[in-house]
Amino acid sequence: MSLFELANIHFGYVGCPPVLNGANLSLQAGERLCITGHNGAGKSTLLRIMVGLLKPNKGSITAFGQLCQQDKDFYSVRQRAGLVFQDADDQLFCPTVAEDIAFGPLNQGKSPAQAMQLVTDLLQQMQLGYLQDRVTHKLSGGEKRLVALASVLAMQPEVLLLDEPTNALDEENEARLVAILQGLPQAMVLVSHDPHFRRKIGNRTLRVVEGQLLESNASCRHAVA
Repeated sequence: MSLFELANIHFGYVGCPPVLNGANLSLQAGERLCITGHNGAGKSTLLRIMVGLLKPNKGSITAFGQLCQQDKDFYSVRQRAGLVFQDADDQLFCPTVAEDIAFGPLNQGKSPAQAMQLVTDLLQQMQLGYLQDRVTHKLSGGEKRLVALASVLAMQPEVLLLDEPTNALDEENEARLVAILQGLPQAMVLVSHDPHFRRKIGNRTLRVVEGQLLESNASCRHAVA
């Protein structure tokens, strides 16, 4: 069973030309799908459509075997597919790093003690334990991106959707991000302009061309899961 099937997706913002024009996408368990294309091609739009943050003008979305047509259909999808936004400031809103990461687990019904233990364990696994009690808005751009990823991983999703995850990362933090992603078991959809990063993480690449997703000739090596 596919984790996601998007068929004949059309989408356009009000007053603008169509962004997606018959896009098709299939994501299988264990797959690490890279998506590339020029700025404004519709890559970020596609990720938002997958979790129901945007509604296509036409086409169908099937997630985890269920056809999703209404807002309520996506509630469970957002529990199982975690989207890491391109701008970490859109994702982080609590006073401290620990509170930001604990927010999702608490809303999933975990107790405060369970949520904080999960935060501690996750940050240690990611080698970010030194950030746990830091004030979120005082973090560097790269640190915010890694914390945003941690806040999504804390919800233990089955699929990761990553929108330009190397933005604002210096060389050290990018290497850390690569190591983290290579060690994760989740299927992924990775939007990135960086071909070197895509090769390190992905095992398949699609390019957005005139609103459609086409197989790319650029090869991605199979990342270690």
